[in-house]
Amino acid sequence: MDFYVIWYIIIGLLLMGYAVLDGFDLGVGALHLFSKGDHDRRILLNSIGPVWDGNEVWLITAGGALFAAFPNVYATAFSGFYLPFMLLLIALIFRAVSIEFRSKEKSTRWRQFWDVSFSVGSIVAALLFGIAIGNIVIGFRIGSDMEYQGTVLDLLNPYALLAGVFNLSMFAMHGAIYLNLKTDGDLQRQVQGWIRRTYVIFIVLFVLLTAATLWQSPWMIANFSFGRVELPGQRHELVDRHLTLLSVVAWTVVLLLLLAIVNISRTLARQKRYEMFISSGCTILAVILLFALGIFPNMMLSNIDPNFNLDIYNGASSHKTLRTMFFVAIWGLPFVLGYTSLIYWTYRGKTRLTESSY
Repeated sequence: MDFYVIWYIIIGLLLMGYAVLDGFDLGVGALHLFSKGDHDRRILLNSIGPVWDGNEVWLITAGGALFAAFPNVYATAFSGFYLPFMLLLIALIFRAVSIEFRSKEKSTRWRQFWDVSFSVGSIVAALLFGIAIGNIVIGFRIGSDMEYQGTVLDLLNPYALLAGVFNLSMFAMHGAIYLNLKTDGDLQRQVQGWIRRTYVIFIVLFVLLTAATLWQSPWMIANFSFGRVELPGQRHELVDRHLTLLSVVAWTVVLLLLLAIVNISRTLARQKRYEMFISSGCTILAVILLFALGIFPNMMLSNIDPNFNLDIYNGASSHKTLRTMFFVAIWGLPFVLGYTSLIYWTYRGKTRLTESSY
């Protein structure tokens, strides 16, 4: 068994789980200030209240798995993203505190402050996740010592900012679709208006980001070719051995992505709420899969010299460590899945306010 590939897949699955689950959390937060009145804002908060902390477990698990399986990648990422990661943590902390503190006082100013904190924290977090992915696509200034040699301002390049805004739009759409499951009456009709607007914005940004990726990072489609493609940098022997399989998988994911995007519009028109949420989740999964397939087997690209890229081999722990961790993971992941399933099943249905609500 190639445990290097297996752990690349496991970390990818954990990040996909986080993006789908906490993605609608962040989306609800981004839309929070568009709701009117204290009652509606409480409905939005309580729609994610029982699940938001469990959703973030997926991010913590993914971070721990990255640290253990690919320590060199983890170290390089934090050397480059140290300040953005601190900002991300502050944003996530303010989101959590806002949910808990908002209803502690009836003061209008008190609640407005935490409403803004909740929304700004959600927007900043969604933007930063997209900016991080955008920089991975175009590459970092990584030297031969595996350390980042650029500045924070280098990370705020036009492509990365576009990726950040795209990610925010995708999460906002996903959050609105989730709210369509949890609300009714006038608020649900308002939410459906959010879905239509965020869907259009998502489509426009999806086209722009796809075009920008093909223009600025053509190597992202190298694994989509059924034949060897000569692009700047070196192709890994692992890719050459399995190029046909990678290409079949990649084009299958492209097809599924397009079908999922189209199905969001179809299910909205037919008021098929659960199918729409599944299609939105599949859209996020497909976007992340295309990203993972595009950079594979690399994990961080150097725009100084492709020989300095960090891949699943030079960035990994020892084979023995990966093998031991794998057997721990196959016992641990079912507990995470079981906990997540139980929480969502327990709090299924429309959101109703009670004395214990936020």
